[in-house]
Amino acid sequence: NGMGKTTLIRSIIGFTPPRRGQIMFKDRDITTWSSNRAVGFGLGLVPQSRRVFPSLSVMENLTVAVKGGSGPWTVARVLELFPRLRERGAHRAGKLSGGEQQMLAIARALMTNPELLLMDEPTEGLAPMMVRELGRTIEQLKQAGTAILLVEQHLAFALRYADVVFIMSKGRIVHHCTPRELAADAETKTRYLGV
Repeated sequence: NGMGKTTLIRSIIGFTPPRRGQIMFKDRDITTWSSNRAVGFGLGLVPQSRRVFPSLSVMENLTVAVKGGSGPWTVARVLELFPRLRERGAHRAGKLSGGEQQMLAIARALMTNPELLLMDEPTEGLAPMMVRELGRTIEQLKQAGTAILLVEQHLAFALRYADVVFIMSKGRIVHHCTPRELAADAETKTRYLGV
């Protein structure tokens, strides 16, 4: 309520308190929870601008995110999903390309074994080839049963991979529909998206 799309993700994960309203997850009010507590409760974050730990290696970035207990996402499994990261395991994260850093940010979030993966504008700054690879990754995650909240300005990308679309304006949800319905709705796209 009263927040922008990126602020929505930041509020859900506990970085920015909302001005009003509640954030509910798994029937619990997590509005005032710290990011650490929210992650421990099942939220995973792929932040805007990636925010990897640049001085740590790829492998160190992955293992720093491991929480106690077990789950389906292990180092071996994320390296299977992202073979490029296996090749660059000893490299410092700050030396990776933007696309490789995005892969690492997703892999690091998966290492927390989230029930809901929050992706904040993951295509930002990526070359078209990397955007396609990111799309394939999202499709694989969906097929594996990973729930994803995708905040994305790249309309064609969002429509291709979303199951449900919500349009926000001035911090409020002003429209929701299926991707197919939005693709065919020129009036709504013009009114809220300027396309």
